[in-house]
Amino acid sequence: MEGSGPKRRDIGRSGPNPPLDRVIAEIAQRQHNVIALRQLCALGISTSAVRSRVASGRLHRVHTGVYAVGHAKLTAKGRWLAAVLAGGDGAVLSHRSAGALWGLRPDNRPISDVTSRGRAGRQREGIVGHRGDGLMPLDVTFVDGIPCTSLARTLLDLAEVVDRRSLERVFDRAETLRLLDMGPLEELLERSNGRRGVKLLRIVLAEHDPGSTLTESELEELLLGVCRTRRDCPPPRSTHGWRSMTELASGPTFSGDRSA
Repeated sequence: MEGSGPKRRDIGRSGPNPPLDRVIAEIAQRQHNVIALRQLCALGISTSAVRSRVASGRLHRVHTGVYAVGHAKLTAKGRWLAAVLAGGDGAVLSHRSAGALWGLRPDNRPISDVTSRGRAGRQREGIVGHRGDGLMPLDVTFVDGIPCTSLARTLLDLAEVVDRRSLERVFDRAETLRLLDMGPLEELLERSNGRRGVKLLRIVLAEHDPGSTLTESELEELLLGVCRTRRDCPPPRSTHGWRSMTELASGPTFSGDRSA
């Protein structure tokens, strides 16, 4: 009898349910233009229909089970979220990639760091997987809609992959952005014995004044390095102190004179 069977969702005409392609586009718009296969399947789209959309150019494969919608060009945030989605449930952006997402340091690599709880993430092209030992819910947050490590966990992860001066610069940047909160950082250190980055992180916390050596160019960074190797050279202050290091470099001496 007409109308007695199950109703099909209309995917081509306007009605009570929007067309699927519009739903896909709306999800992708919230997700930096990427979507996961599991999200497509949750909308009732079969794997064969996904393949059809790939063939027609409506979807573009980024990683296994992750697609860009409409076009293949992604922003850095799109690449990062695609990498996290490829990592599966519980995966988060971490290490250098998370540092860039937080705005702490640039990361122009074509690869993304992803940490997965309790296991080493699958190594995929364009993704560096990290084992998430000790990763707790309080170590995870969202920045611009991307699951990533908390600021404290990001600092600890960075301490494992960058040198001391680079970590000091990260702290300077975090202080400038007013992101630093020593409470969560101390709590994380207390439960992170055995992590390679703990020692360096504790040294920087004990010996570095966050924000005191914020440099704005490679020239300023070079000047700071020179001053640190000379006993007769007082440490210059960053532009957030008295004068920029570039101004100091242009003066006749390194006397530390604060007069303009």
